[in-house]
Amino acid sequence: MHRVLIVEDEEHLAEGLRLNLEAEGFAATVEDNGQVAFDRLTSDPTAFDVVLLDVMLPGLDGFELVRRLRAAGHFVPVMLLTARSHTDDVLAGFEAGADDYLPKPFDLSILLARLQGLLRRKMWLRGRAVEGALEDLQEFTFDGKRIDFREQALHWDGTTQPLTLMEATLLRYLVRHTGQTVSRKALLEEVWGVREDTDTRTIDNFIARLRRYLEAEPSHPKYLQTIRGVGYRFVAEPDEGGAGSER
Repeated sequence: MHRVLIVEDEEHLAEGLRLNLEAEGFAATVEDNGQVAFDRLTSDPTAFDVVLLDVMLPGLDGFELVRRLRAAGHFVPVMLLTARSHTDDVLAGFEAGADDYLPKPFDLSILLARLQGLLRRKMWLRGRAVEGALEDLQEFTFDGKRIDFREQALHWDGTTQPLTLMEATLLRYLVRHTGQTVSRKALLEEVWGVREDTDTRTIDNFIARLRRYLEAEPSHPKYLQTIRGVGYRFVAEPDEGGAGSER
C-alpha cells in the first residue's frame, strides 16, 4: 500500500483528497502546516512514498518546504497542487525540487493518473517490474562518473550528488538514448507524460540543473548537448575538440 502525505490547509479539499485516495487503496495522511509537514518528513524519511503539496501554506510555503527537503537530502517524490499555475510559478516549483505539478482546480482522475505516474517512475528506478516491464539500466559509468539510478545519485571523485526522481528519470532516458538526438516532444511525452504543447522551459530548467552536476563548464557542455530547434543529446565520450553543442 502506497503512503501519501497530503499537505493542504483547505480542510474540505484535504479531507476530500484523503477519502478519495483511501478509496483507491492508498494510505493517506493530512497535514495543514508547512513547517509541521517538513518536521514530520525529515524525522522519518521513509514514512511516505509521495507528497501532494499545496503552495500557499502557513508555516512554510510549498516552494520553501520542498527546497528545504532537498537541501536536507530528502528526495521523496513531490507533486505540487497549486492555483498559481503561471509559468514562472511552475518553473519556481521545479527549481525548488518538485517532481510534478497539477494546477487547481483539477479532476480527480487526472490527479490519480499523475500520482501513479510518479510512483511508477520511482519503482522503475528501483528496478522493480511494473505491469510486466522491467527497466534494465540501473547504473551507468562514464568519464570517471557513476550514475546509480536505484540510489538516485551521481558519484565522482568521492562526491555524491543526490538526484530528484524527475532528474534521475530524465537522465536515464537520455542515457538510454546515448548519441541520439531526443526531441523536447519525446521528453515531455515519455518522461513527464504530458502533452507536447506544455511549456518546454520545464525541460530546459531540468537540463540546466543536470549540467551543473555533470559538466565541468555548464555553459559549455560536453555531455548534455543542445541541438538547436530540436532537443538534446547525451554523449558519454565527447570528441576531444569540444562539445559540438548548438546552443
